[in-house]
Amino acid sequence: QVQLVESGGGLVQPGGSLRLSCAASGFTLDYRAIGWFRQAPGKEREGVSCIGRSDGIKSYTDAVKGRFTISRDNANNTVYLQMNSLKPEDTAVYYCAATRLGSYYCNFWVGSYDYWGQGTQVTVSS
Repeated sequence: QVQLVESGGGLVQPGGSLRLSCAASGFTLDYRAIGWFRQAPGKEREGVSCIGRSDGIKSYTDAVKGRFTISRDNANNTVYLQMNSLKPEDTAVYYCAATRLGSYYCNFWVGSYDYWGQGTQVTVSS
């Protein structure tokens, strides 16, 4: 069964940190671009960060630059999103997504991604 499973979400105070994990089963994340997206209530899904086939290809939306870091561990078939200095406006359901095999670069277009996880809730509140 092909699936992506996110974990690591939760409730955190402003200024705190969380690390989200995106684990794949049934297929390899290697040779694919991976994206992290989020969707807050009443808002459209937006791209947060993505990583291409090479670790040198990473992108972040302006709102999270300098605070979030994406990384991949191909040996464990997992991609991570380290989130530091969290703000209340980071509150959302976070999704990871994977492209088809062979995608070298990454982007924030939802249509580029063929596989999606079920999402994990991140709530930043005091």
